Amino acid sequence: MLHFIQKCSRASSKMLKYPFTVGLGVSRKIDILSLKTSLQQNSSPLFPRLWFFSSFPVCMSKTQCYHTSPCCFKKKQKQAILPARPPSTITYLPNSPKPALYISLAGLIPFVAPPLVMVITKTYIPILAFTQMAYGASFLSFLGGVRWGFTLPENSPAKPDFLNLANSTAPVLFSWYAFLICERLSEAIVMVIIGLGIALHVEFFLLPHYPNWFKALRIVVTLVAFFSFIITLLVKDAYPEKGPKRPGQVE
Repeated sequence: MLHFIQKCSRASSKMLKYPFTVGLGVSRKIDILSLKTSLQQNSSPLFPRLWFFSSFPVCMSKTQCYHTSPCCFKKKQKQAILPARPPSTITYLPNSPKPALYISLAGLIPFVAPPLVMVITKTYIPILAFTQMAYGASFLSFLGGVRWGFTLPENSPAKPDFLNLANSTAPVLFSWYAFLICERLSEAIVMVIIGLGIALHVEFFLLPHYPNWFKALRIVVTLVAFFSFIITLLVKDAYPEKGPKRPGQVE
């Protein structure tokens, strides 16, 4: 290519030495001079290299803008929008006050002891099952009283309105109905389980004002009570009945 351009430049220089006519030669000479200058510029060995290096930063800047603006901006925007995941409620259990933690753990004994004794002895003892149900119903009444008392202080986040006070009496109604049908012990236990589940749902989703450590204690106590009642119902169907009759049981 360079050899061809050099030949063209030599031919143009020879044509400049022998012009043709005056009028025609002047215009032809001007055309030849413009052709020669353009060929000399294009035939310069530094021109392609300079053009390449002069256009290279522009291409790189465009490429960098293309690669950084849409993709990286979206990633940074997503990282800025996504909030930090809050810790789960159960992780606040070690932050509980020591008296509340120890008393709550000790309060699980009446839930765990009756089914544990029946599983060890491989017998269903109605009086133990009744005491477990009675303790669960009493615990429901205690939860209702806790909710009522939580609304009394002036600086409490839960106000003493109809919503809070009516929900505080709901566990008491389940407890009362469980004692009312205590002759059908299995149904009474199921009623206590339903009351515990509804109380936990109300306290967590409808009226979420309790401290996180108290919520963690409520989760632990409710789960332990739930599984203890399930074990008692399973023991009643799996093992034979033995021991003294529960109060009010029909012969």
